[in-house]
Amino acid sequence: MTTIEKDAVVHRVGSGPAGERVPIDPVDVALVRSGLLSAARQMQRALIRTSFSPLIYEILDFAAVIYDRRYRLLAQAPSLLTFMGTMGYCIEAAVEAVGGESELEPGDVILLNDPYLTGSHAQDAAVVMPVFMAEHGLVGYSAIKAHWADVGAKNPYATDTVDVFQEGVLMPGVKLYRKGERNEDIVRILCANSRLPRELKGDLNAEIVGVRVAAAGLCRVIERFGMPTFEAAVEAMLDHGEASVRSYLAKIPDGRYVGHGQFDDDGVNEEAIPFDVALEVEGDSCRIDLADAPDARGGPINSPVPATVSACRVAMVALVGGGEGLNEGFFRPLEIVTRPGSMFHPRRPSPCFMYAWPAMQLADAAIHAVAQAIPEQLVAEPGGDIAAFGFWGYREESDQSWLVGGAYPTGQGASARGDGASALIHWIQGATRLTPCEVIESKSPIVVDRIELDPDTGGAGRFRGGLGVDIIFRLSEDCEGITIMERAKNPPKGLLGGGEGRPGSGLLIIPDGRTETVAKVTGFPVVAGTRLRWRTLGGAGYGPPAERDPDAVREDVREGYVSEEAARADYPHAFGDGR
Repeated sequence: MTTIEKDAVVHRVGSGPAGERVPIDPVDVALVRSGLLSAARQMQRALIRTSFSPLIYEILDFAAVIYDRRYRLLAQAPSLLTFMGTMGYCIEAAVEAVGGESELEPGDVILLNDPYLTGSHAQDAAVVMPVFMAEHGLVGYSAIKAHWADVGAKNPYATDTVDVFQEGVLMPGVKLYRKGERNEDIVRILCANSRLPRELKGDLNAEIVGVRVAAAGLCRVIERFGMPTFEAAVEAMLDHGEASVRSYLAKIPDGRYVGHGQFDDDGVNEEAIPFDVALEVEGDSCRIDLADAPDARGGPINSPVPATVSACRVAMVALVGGGEGLNEGFFRPLEIVTRPGSMFHPRRPSPCFMYAWPAMQLADAAIHAVAQAIPEQLVAEPGGDIAAFGFWGYREESDQSWLVGGAYPTGQGASARGDGASALIHWIQGATRLTPCEVIESKSPIVVDRIELDPDTGGAGRFRGGLGVDIIFRLSEDCEGITIMERAKNPPKGLLGGGEGRPGSGLLIIPDGRTETVAKVTGFPVVAGTRLRWRTLGGAGYGPPAERDPDAVREDVREGYVSEEAARADYPHAFGDGR
């Protein structure tokens, strides 16, 4: 591998303790793994059932995890994939913030939402509970990081912040509970700085419920098997995860592969921001080198280190696949190199509200670097955008604010195995879901006039890219809004001759007949009767369009996925045009 520059920082997961592992029955390993996954899923269900905001109980904008005492991931419930690699940072930072492990006591719960500690924007609040057992002391941690609707930022959502202090009230790691006693002053401060205090308090309480459920589940697993068997099973789980990834990497030819990405702008400054991701494979190890990343930006598309590391880890997991429950062992073969002061390793107080967008493009670029070595196993570029928008307002009659927002689906890239999926939230978001129209309309003055697949948005190819979505929202009250559309100027690229996916677009249709194009715009006024037409990106195609099965082309036309005009232009062979 190439030499690391002296001012770069290397991030890696240790390869575990040296020496022989304790022999253990594989059945016990499977049972321990299943027990931990069950405890994580119980935590997830408790959070969903008790939360107040659709961001949590519908969209699943959270991570729910169990870690051991050494900050190693043991189990994570299916939820927001991009949080996966950040949770170890959250837990370790929380413990350090209160004085270290020696300051932890049974019944403690720590709260933090500082983006430079959690790897998210301030709205993503982490609750960490150290888990104690009478006979063993500290045995691990249960933790949840979930998106709160509002934490007092300059706007509930923002594309134009210029420092982290505009992005919400920051909790740097404080004991919300000390030996089981709750500090209500912390809750009062949070609620006083939120436009939606009822939802904030309810979601905070739901996180507390969730981590307590997981703590009890972890203790049950240890009690059932005993600490020696539990510890041996954990080491076997982590070793197996490591072996799975190394076996995959060993099949990739050694070399340095470079993927490319480009941001339309940073939300404050209009110039495009290209960047490269170098992926180096040597034997069964891999390095993702970001030392040449652009400097930190003036607008909020900077990615704090935990988010950058997580994006690289997500890319690793996406490559290996397998559907297994993830653990820290999966990340051992990977090291990440960053440069302090860059957009993938910003220094405080650089703004980072839109951290998820650079993390998303980073993961896509890393995967498509590998495509240079094994294109037949990978996919063309997806609609690389979360396509988020939201609206908020205040009602004098009830003296309450309202807010609705979320991510919207895009088309996914095609592969050698078939067409790309249509209308899915970007893959880095994992199990994140679309908010049902009924929930939107019941909680806000919004009518969903249209939400349907958008024809001709998937890139042409031997296999076609997935379709984006055409959405029209109509506002029945005056309010404010935000739109976050990335890659509106940089469409998804095809693979091995496949065509580009269609870029996204946003259009405000104002009652007086005026229209206004929107992409990254924060806090714009909306008058009653305004409509937002939101057209999300399509996925790119795979392989030459001339190789597409004519029957598949004609079926696309019959089903309305592709117009006849576009089909004749991209696939003339399917119509006997002789071209």
